[in-house]
Amino acid sequence: MKKERLARIKELVLEFDITTQDKLVEILNKDGYNVTQATVSRDIKKLGLIKSFEDGINKYVLKKHADSNDHSLILKNSVLMVKSAQNLVVIKCKAGMANAICVYIDSLELHGLVGTLAGDDTIFIAATDNTAASQIRENIVDRIG
Repeated sequence: MKKERLARIKELVLEFDITTQDKLVEILNKDGYNVTQATVSRDIKKLGLIKSFEDGINKYVLKKHADSNDHSLILKNSVLMVKSAQNLVVIKCKAGMANAICVYIDSLELHGLVGTLAGDDTIFIAATDNTAASQIRENIVDRIG
């Protein structure tokens, strides 16, 4: 059942503008998969789906279908503030965008990055030390432009 569900999620994001996990849960439940938001969240991570800013809409796409420029657009259009505090970096962004930004930051495999944690509009990045946090902050600010 999981393989079929994952295949269906791929079909859905290719066919429709899926903007939220709740929308995906709704469609999958109508299709008879009986899923929760937590299940869909894990499936999104397993499939490597990311949010992409296209035609004024932030929607889920397969990572391989996203342009490399999508990530810089997500940062430029969504990040409101980046600050470091000792070995932490805090990013404030538009509501609903923290997870997409976190996935992108994780994919960068930045030196000194220990882990990321995304809420709805806030990201916490743990770094190995204060210097690494400062470098991570600078890297992100540089990518914003």
